[in-house]
Amino acid sequence: MMTGSGVRAEVLVLAGVLAVPGMGSGQTAESGAGPIVSMAWLRAQLDSAGTEPLAVIAVDRDGEAFAREHIPGARFLTHQATLDHHSHRLLPPAELATVLARAGAHDAARIVLYGDDPMSLGWLYMALASLGHGDHTFVLDGNARAWRAAGHPVSSTPGGAGTGRLTVRTAPDFVVDAAWVRGHLEDAGTRLLDVRSPREWSNGTIPGGVPILWQDFFADLQLGRFKSPQALRAVFERAGVRSSQTAVTYCAVGMRASLALLAARAAGVPAKVYVGSWADWTATPANPRH
Repeated sequence: MMTGSGVRAEVLVLAGVLAVPGMGSGQTAESGAGPIVSMAWLRAQLDSAGTEPLAVIAVDRDGEAFAREHIPGARFLTHQATLDHHSHRLLPPAELATVLARAGAHDAARIVLYGDDPMSLGWLYMALASLGHGDHTFVLDGNARAWRAAGHPVSSTPGGAGTGRLTVRTAPDFVVDAAWVRGHLEDAGTRLLDVRSPREWSNGTIPGGVPILWQDFFADLQLGRFKSPQALRAVFERAGVRSSQTAVTYCAVGMRASLALLAARAAGVPAKVYVGSWADWTATPANPRH
């Protein structure tokens, strides 16, 4: 089933509507920058015949729901497909690029991620950015339910494997490891944010870690609608992040921390992510904890 008009399997972006942003931008797509794009913006691209390709990737756990209906032209990917088989770590860069390219991501595309699992969205955003493609990777403000509720077109036509090339590029220095975190525990220029649950906090934290809840990034969690950049900035300010500081996020295995990275970038807050997070930190007994 497909509704709406002007929709093609390989959708194209309307030239000039969205300038490619840097990862630190906190504006919306309509104003020319930022990692979060509106449903209205995406619908305009689906209905246009522009000059630049758009790769829409449904990032979720439920392939059956995707098969029933999805945004036209979208391909499906689970976050598990990006993982090393023996741990919750990203595949080596070349293998990761191949997986993402099969899902439709490629060098020339504006890549838009959407789905019902916020943590998977954050993880895939981080994964693409880790390969140096953060400047043309975006997340839709709204999940599949929100898209349908707004009356936008859906399709049940399966998309074939992507054939474009996703080149491994030099990425900005935003993914950090345990050694980096240890070296910055006393750094006044960083604010360590613990994106876990209260129960997890009670079992220990990295020294200096300040609690922040990933649910607070959303205006409507059921529909996957994010807060405005200004409201997101207020969330980070309440967690003690000052204008002179870089937020450094961690959680249990890096998924909620990656979502926090996305939210920080949307808010215009400089941020890094400790992808290994608590699981990696506690694997070394010498690492301090509170």
